[in-house]
Amino acid sequence: MPKHIVSGLKYLTAVELRKRGLCQREIAQELEMDRSTVSHYLNGRNLSWNSIEIAQVITELCPRDFLLLTNSLVKDTEKTRTIVNICQTTHYQAVVKETCIGCGMCVDLCLMKAVILDDLKAQIDSNWCCGCLICMERCPTKSIEILEVNNDRKHERSPG
Repeated sequence: MPKHIVSGLKYLTAVELRKRGLCQREIAQELEMDRSTVSHYLNGRNLSWNSIEIAQVITELCPRDFLLLTNSLVKDTEKTRTIVNICQTTHYQAVVKETCIGCGMCVDLCLMKAVILDDLKAQIDSNWCCGCLICMERCPTKSIEILEVNNDRKHERSPG
């Protein structure tokens, strides 16, 4: 059943990318799938509608649960990043306060790879932040704040 749910997540991601104007070749590249599978997904073939419904519920969970559940099902950090970044419906802005000591804990914790250290201070790419709050909650100096910006789908991504 987990493989069927992963297929449902990939289906939802392919549909969202199609809505954004990507062709089947581009979607296949983004999802690291062959074009015939993308074609089947976009035409609703070879998929269990129950798996799609379960995948839809997963995308509607709180950001942390969406991220962690997707990662446990997909078992691939890069594919998880892609699915979460494309399917998430809320945009977040990360703020790092001057109290950051550059310990790097946030870098190690971020499954979305949205955090880097620059001059011993965390920098968070809001285009990749999924709002899971893991970095904020585990920061020893409480230097990270994650703010919800809006409820519109993200249409821009920086290269990852």
